[in-house]
Amino acid sequence: MRICLVYDCLFPHTVGGAERWYRNLAERLAADGHEVTYLTLRQWERSERPDVPGVRVIAVGPRLGLYTRDGRRRIAPPLVFGAGVLAHLARHGRRYDVVHTASFPYFSLLAAAAVRRRGGYALVVDWHEVWSAEYWNEYLGRAGAIGHRVQRRCARVPQLAFCFSRLHAARLVGEGLRGEPTVLEGEYAGGLERPVPAPAGDNVVFAGRHIPEKRVPALVDAMPVVREQVPGLRLDVYGDGPDRDLVERRVGELGLGGAVTVHGFADADEVQRALRGALCMVLPSSREGYGMVVVEAAAAGTPSVVVAAPDNAAVELVDEGENGFVAPSARPADLAGAIARVHAAGPALRDSTAEWFGRNARRLSLASSLDRVAEAYATSRNSASIEVR
Repeated sequence: MRICLVYDCLFPHTVGGAERWYRNLAERLAADGHEVTYLTLRQWERSERPDVPGVRVIAVGPRLGLYTRDGRRRIAPPLVFGAGVLAHLARHGRRYDVVHTASFPYFSLLAAAAVRRRGGYALVVDWHEVWSAEYWNEYLGRAGAIGHRVQRRCARVPQLAFCFSRLHAARLVGEGLRGEPTVLEGEYAGGLERPVPAPAGDNVVFAGRHIPEKRVPALVDAMPVVREQVPGLRLDVYGDGPDRDLVERRVGELGLGGAVTVHGFADADEVQRALRGALCMVLPSSREGYGMVVVEAAAAGTPSVVVAAPDNAAVELVDEGENGFVAPSARPADLAGAIARVHAAGPALRDSTAEWFGRNARRLSLASSLDRVAEAYATSRNSASIEVR
């Protein structure tokens, strides 16, 4: 089949869960013999040529800064990208049997829908997240109502929809999707064998972007409390982002220089080694579309602590007491209490985490999701849910 993937970022020029998903999807489809085109914004120097084996990469817009200083998406790049996608598909849409796009940043989805009748292609949409009205208002203030209306308009476009959690699948239906979305539970690309857990170290690990919704400073604030219950416990923080200065400042204010190490960005192998030797991985996020690091920790036999929150789909990946615990909030006492429960559970929790991963590995694998996407392509042309209207 002739497949067009649409996302404004391309791994490894930008790094994130969605970037990895579309890179893996593109390579898998090309390896299966499909003709694959990838529409994106340029994130490389003009003298460079992006190398995705078997995939034609087309930049439909210039190199632009995607984020503000506080880590929020800028509005101009999505508009530019949407215009570029519209122009490309208006001219070349008939080249494709399927156009497969991310829902976000929305304008590219609306562009693909606007010229679908002319192009005659099936429209497939990935919904990594569906934001609540409350979160839109928190994110954009008064303009949040506009963002929510755009999201709802996108949900009501006839499409074959994929979600990556039950939370966001239910929200998508609530926003007006015609039909039921397919939940793809797997994004893990590593080995699927049951791990042999390493002995627990005297540290906990955070790995992710330092942005407000990850709430990394809350984890630093919890360390003095948890160290009263687990003396000598340390915290290793991996990743970077706009909140890193705040994280480092809190470390200094609390006098935790000997107990907390802020490593900055590290490659995947270093992070995986850190996860393998840690007491647990702690993810205090208020918002997660999936929570890949929970699976990565379990693949090493390391339990996780996540936080209950209305927008946090990562809680779907933790079975209480089996591969970790869900803290009721990100308050220091609640985070500390959950970490202390991991410590008290001892080696038995690491063994049950390894067993949990072995039992769920296939379901959580990238390969299982890619298989389901490929099957959907095979029937998409005749599916009423993505009928050209």
